[in-house]
Amino acid sequence: MSELRGACIIGQSGGPTAVINASAQGVIQTALKADCITQVLGAAHGIKGVLEDKLYDMSKEDPAELDIMKYTPSSALGSCRYKLADPDKDDTDYKRILEVFKKHNVRYFFYNGGNDSMDTCNKISKYMQKVGYECRVMGVPKTIDNDLNGTDHCPGFASAAKYIATSCAEVWQDAHVYDTGMITVVEIMGRHAGWLAGSAALASLTGCGPDLVYLPEVDFDMDKFLADVKAIYDKTGKCLVAVSEGIHYADGTFVSEAKTSATDGFGHAQLGGLAALLAETVKNATGAKVRGIELSLLQRCGSHVGSKTDIEEAWLAGSKAVEAAVSGITDKMVAFKCTREGGYKCETSLEPLDIVANFEKKVPREWINEAGNGIEKPFIDYVLPLIQGEADGPKENSLPRFAKLKKIIAE
Repeated sequence: MSELRGACIIGQSGGPTAVINASAQGVIQTALKADCITQVLGAAHGIKGVLEDKLYDMSKEDPAELDIMKYTPSSALGSCRYKLADPDKDDTDYKRILEVFKKHNVRYFFYNGGNDSMDTCNKISKYMQKVGYECRVMGVPKTIDNDLNGTDHCPGFASAAKYIATSCAEVWQDAHVYDTGMITVVEIMGRHAGWLAGSAALASLTGCGPDLVYLPEVDFDMDKFLADVKAIYDKTGKCLVAVSEGIHYADGTFVSEAKTSATDGFGHAQLGGLAALLAETVKNATGAKVRGIELSLLQRCGSHVGSKTDIEEAWLAGSKAVEAAVSGITDKMVAFKCTREGGYKCETSLEPLDIVANFEKKVPREWINEAGNGIEKPFIDYVLPLIQGEADGPKENSLPRFAKLKKIIAE
């Protein structure tokens, strides 16, 4: 394929993670070195920045600050939750995107996000092909939920898993300080897939793991839950429970009391309040002292206990996306293919966007115990290699030093 010269855009979308900026850094630094890419533009708040023609000139950033992006949590360019319409029904946004692409001669588009972001990538890619505008579109995976189809795991998941396991082990220690009884319920993110809640079981490797773990892959039964908790509490005087925010009854309704409080831009229920609800229910049923803890945003921005493996793989995903696009490839997402027998090894592959978008990867049922309240060894074997290594980002005054971008608007 002949060389394609033009600018590129990198955008970030969806919920932030501890390593999403490492992927953006991989795109930016690799693109800046590519002779055929004439300008590297960062979209302010994802696709909304493209629609508003609010694009940052990344070549004007201090290279040292770009280096620090690898250790900076959240989305340095800004994120969004914006759903593009079906172009066959409403192509208004697509015409505007094409207008902005033509204005800046954008021939490469990289979008860093999860399921919905890959849907955005797929729609833009197909539209550009339909109208005959040559633009190579690549998805860069990101989601702490680890539910993207077509890849062994997702950048961001491992650091969140490490934070969750560490926090659960620390909570276990705190819950065992006194010689009085106590039940603790820890609520962990995960709407339909239980990868994050399952990762709490890693704390068991420290001897301080949860007694019970509940994932949305198994229907929840409140009576059975209360019986499980009471049995452990009666035996030991303590009980630590890790539960996914997305647990649901057999009829599909969320247990969370906040299930109808709001939805995000893609129509997904905004969950929360589950730990408090379960804590109150357990307290009423047992009379025990019960504490509910919601990890909330902490689990997706906790870069201080980030996984070095996660950081390096996130950067690799961004860099490989640029290399693939420059070589003539389009309409793909960078994915990971991994082996764990005989030592962990991870390689990248490219998967079609239309098999990735809007498909959720669940925890295999056989990785959950028969009772549906715990995790089996294959899950631990899967996650453990991903959390290895320590984040070693720069510090000032013994506090993390995060990237400070100038964000100069491109003309």
